[in-house]
Amino acid sequence: MNHPEQLLHYIWKFKLYVNNHFVTTEGDEIEIIDAGMLNSNAGPDFFNAKIKARDKIWAGNIEIHKSSSDWKRHNHHTDSAYNSIILHVVERIDCDVFTQEGRKLPQIEIEAPQNVTKNYADLLSSHFTIPCSSKLASIPKIYLNPWLYALLAERLERKTNDIYKVLDKFNNSWDETFYVLLARNFGFGLNAEIFERLALSLPYFYIHKHSDNIFQIEALLFGQAGLLEDEMIMDDYYLQLKKEYHFLQKKYTLKNLDGYLFKSLRVRPQGFPQLRIAQLAAILQQSKRIFSKILEKEDESLLRLFFHINASEYWQTHYTFGKASKKKSKYTGDASINVILINTVAPILFAYGKKNNIEKYCTRALDILEDLKPERNSIITEFKKHAINPLNAADTQSLIQLKKEYCDKQKCLYCKIGYHILSAKQESI
Repeated sequence: MNHPEQLLHYIWKFKLYVNNHFVTTEGDEIEIIDAGMLNSNAGPDFFNAKIKARDKIWAGNIEIHKSSSDWKRHNHHTDSAYNSIILHVVERIDCDVFTQEGRKLPQIEIEAPQNVTKNYADLLSSHFTIPCSSKLASIPKIYLNPWLYALLAERLERKTNDIYKVLDKFNNSWDETFYVLLARNFGFGLNAEIFERLALSLPYFYIHKHSDNIFQIEALLFGQAGLLEDEMIMDDYYLQLKKEYHFLQKKYTLKNLDGYLFKSLRVRPQGFPQLRIAQLAAILQQSKRIFSKILEKEDESLLRLFFHINASEYWQTHYTFGKASKKKSKYTGDASINVILINTVAPILFAYGKKNNIEKYCTRALDILEDLKPERNSIITEFKKHAINPLNAADTQSLIQLKKEYCDKQKCLYCKIGYHILSAKQESI
């Protein structure tokens, strides 16, 4: 019995128990017609179950424990939410149990199959970052592909909920929401949080008011980022930006961030936060209604062109302030655009379509992910080592969801791959 109660939930849900013939403590035979629906919130473990006992069909809820005495230990005997229980399912019956109304509950014992408990123990004790990595290559595509699609839906749903929170914060302004999301992803992982804070500290409304002037947009962004505070830099353009920002700061009563929060250590010059902010400014300057432009561009090539934009003239000879470099165009690169399309455009199109019940935008979001090449990161590299080869960005988003929400959290019981492995008849995985 050295396993969690959740394993019993799993065995009950998928009917993996050893014996299908159940007899209650009162000697009544029980037939399980419907195991019910697993409840992940407070209350009974399974809703809307159906059992047959004494030639009658009973409908109600199921509670599962390792031992009968857990019922009282969890205070279910004083909780009216458990009055709807029709059957108490346990691994070991060690006492009678009663509802808050005083009704004695029928109980049955279930036994966890040895192969399931052994496989589960092996998964939990695995020292690999992907616990089932040794078995991944043997998982038939008929199991894997539908699960990857479900994982993609999960990831988009999670991102949609995050987008809705930002949308609520900005009174349903999709322009403000897109701006915050875009800024975050211009941090490209390392600086994502601080880029998001930058956008939150500088409403898009102010940038919108200066959309005809790239210099003023740069002054606002760099000033708010706290990157115009270095007294040692005597560069003319830097000093002009600083002067302009101080004027705009007073005009809009702005409070800037601390520049040291932006990280440049071990970052290639193309990824310096100063250059990224300059590229972001160039994109924001293109339109007063930036999200409307995204909605209009139904062709992926047009979307790419929208983000494939060169930074302003100063940045053709600089990667950061005060240090001149060989003249070179500073267009947003293909890899960076892919990140933006995957993490900004696709999620917000999906969220917008769902919020407004317009299916074509949800479909466009999926099309974007399916048309883009697979992402390249440590998570995808690990899966590829074990013969999981994603075909596109939709697949890689699915694998990222799998790794972060299932593998990392050891939620093998809730994973379709985990189900295939746990229910296997071999002694060990």
